[in-house]
Amino acid sequence: MDLGAKLRDRHVFVTGASSGLGMHFARLAAGCGALVTVGARRRERLDALVGELDALGAAEARAVDLDVTQAASVEAALAEAGRAAPLDVLVNNAGISEARPALDISEALFDGVLATNLKGVWLASTAAARTWREAGRGGTIVNVASILAFRVAGAVPAYAASKAGVVQLTSALALEWARYGIRVNALAPGYIATEMNADFFGTPAGEALVKRIPMRRLGEPSDLDGAFLLLATDASRWMTGTCVTVDGGHLSSSL
Repeated sequence: MDLGAKLRDRHVFVTGASSGLGMHFARLAAGCGALVTVGARRRERLDALVGELDALGAAEARAVDLDVTQAASVEAALAEAGRAAPLDVLVNNAGISEARPALDISEALFDGVLATNLKGVWLASTAAARTWREAGRGGTIVNVASILAFRVAGAVPAYAASKAGVVQLTSALALEWARYGIRVNALAPGYIATEMNADFFGTPAGEALVKRIPMRRLGEPSDLDGAFLLLATDASRWMTGTCVTVDGGHLSSSL
């Protein structure tokens, strides 16, 4: 089965697409021939990405300004994206972390992490679901969670709590919206090598963490492709409320 072919000419909206996994998923969808809309706060990076998506084979690519913590911004972005073609797939990827002990986290920082990582998923998902319900058509939502929703590492308490919330929110929305033909699933990556964490994984602490992964290596963004395409296409048409873990066996390792 060619999962990529199932995204051809489908409209995929990716939040937090200005870097990291969001950018990777946008490129993946474009390479499959999807119509891709990318949203984030860093518009200049999105504009550069759009040209790359066109070159990769996107049916069409566009960028929209998006702050997932603000309902008005979310609704405006989805409305702008939907003017060209109805939305088929929403990828809730926007996220931030804090990397400091709980006693050093301010109220503002805690609120910021929860607002982006959890409230943002809520706002984007409900906005898309209202549009789909009013149009009498179904849709697909893929929420990017984390293995830290299930196991805790040091110095990321707000991030871990937010991702645990994403997993539970995924189940709750899937239960409510199945009757409308709206599927909601989550993807929980393990530790993935990116430019943002390269310095940490070059330290003794980072190297020790990698040794605790049963496969003894960090994941690459492309290691998520199969699971992403499964959840984003009708290959998973009888799946909803599910969280798919892709982590090199990390959750199976001993404490």
